[in-house]
Amino acid sequence: MTMGFSGEVAAYYAKYRRGYSSQVLDVLQAALELDANDVVLDLGCGTGQLAIPLASRVRSVIGMDPEADMLRLAKESAAREPAQNVTWVLGSDADVPDLGTLLGKNSLALTVIGNAIHWMDYRDLFVELRPLCRARGGVAVIANGTPLWLQDSDWSRALLGSLERHYGRKLEATCGTGTHDRIRYAQALHEAGFEDVQEVVIEQRDELSFDQIIGGVYSAMPVDELPEPGDRADLTERVRQELGPQTVFVEDIRVSVLVGRVE
Repeated sequence: MTMGFSGEVAAYYAKYRRGYSSQVLDVLQAALELDANDVVLDLGCGTGQLAIPLASRVRSVIGMDPEADMLRLAKESAAREPAQNVTWVLGSDADVPDLGTLLGKNSLALTVIGNAIHWMDYRDLFVELRPLCRARGGVAVIANGTPLWLQDSDWSRALLGSLERHYGRKLEATCGTGTHDRIRYAQALHEAGFEDVQEVVIEQRDELSFDQIIGGVYSAMPVDELPEPGDRADLTERVRQELGPQTVFVEDIRVSVLVGRVE
């Protein structure tokens, strides 16, 4: 099932979505004892921001996403790296049982879900993933920072106000990044039979341009909510006015890596 992140939205996603730091990759590698013999599934892989750098640390990565445009752009990125040990598969969390039939039990060292778990039926998903994990393997659910419009800064609050006026409604969804979300996911991992569930938090700081902010916003919109080009230009200008004359915007990023393992 697609979520409407195709076309121009996919292009914004490829250009503006933040990647994953080497610290995040180090945490995954250490927690799941990843090596050159392992197979990793990146579920909801988008345009490959996590699948591609992970590929250099394992035997192969399966990048799986329900949007064909996302996968097309991911393939293009992988070719530039190059990352030839990534297989791109069209599918969602609902297709994991079929993937499991193909791969077999104990076949995956890691299934990683980066900023996509809020679109998934995570309780059933964790149950389906457990028998696919090799010994000491598991699942990692990553929140790669809070949505740009829900952060504790003046520019983020101005962005939120501008977007809420545009859409005429409150924008409160945390996209799986809130503390309450992480607690729910940790509990669901326990209930699915994963052990040693723990959260590693990495604090980072970045400096964003206005283009990165507005591009990041458009990358998070389902295609049916993305304004038409003329309206988009108007919204972009209104947001620019709201954020003021500054050209650099400091973002404090809290990356949460929630890991559950099997013995």
